[in-house]
This record gives sequence, structure tokens and C-alpha cells, in this order.
Amino acid sequence: MESGFGSDFGSDFGSGGGGGGGGKLDPGLIMEQVKVQIAVANAQELLQRMTDKCFRKCIGKPGGALDNSEQKCIAMCMDRYMDAWNTVSRAYNSRLQRERANM
Repeated sequence: MESGFGSDFGSDFGSGGGGGGGGKLDPGLIMEQVKVQIAVANAQELLQRMTDKCFRKCIGKPGGALDNSEQKCIAMCMDRYMDAWNTVSRAYNSRLQRERANM
């Protein structure tokens, strides 16, 4: 998935003119691609942190399979983590909107 973003992003710089001077960069398109890449990186980081925290909390002895209590613990831990992240994210976005409105 990341390689697709990288190749799309890189291809915009060389498109449009065989001679090198004919291609124009679209700043809006570049910004959108950067925003998508940041969103993907943030989602990956969230998933990694959630996995690390819930694994440490729920898995006593790693093995070939999870028992029922480990499965329930992982599911509940991930649910709580996502709920907390969503709550913080909504509060943060709300605050940003209020501060932008006051400027």
C-alpha cells in the first residue's frame, strides 16, 4: 500500500513534459497526497501502539494460539483503546475548530 502512494507521488513530479520544462506541479494535488500519506502513517502508528499495549497487557506466555481469556482481553483492550483514542481525537478537533474560529 505504501509503495502505491510513493509511486503516485513521485510520478507527478515528472509528468507533463518530455523536455523537463513543460510539466506543472499541482500544489493542491501534492497537498492531498501528503495528507493521505500522513493519515496512513498515523493509522499505522495507532495500530502499532494499540497492538503493543494490548499484547503486553493480555498475553502472559506467548504461544502458538490464544486461549479464550486472552482473546477476550485483546478484544476488550482494543475496544477501550479505540474508544479513548476517538474521544481524545474528537475533543482535539473540536478545540482546533474553536481556536480557528476565534482567530
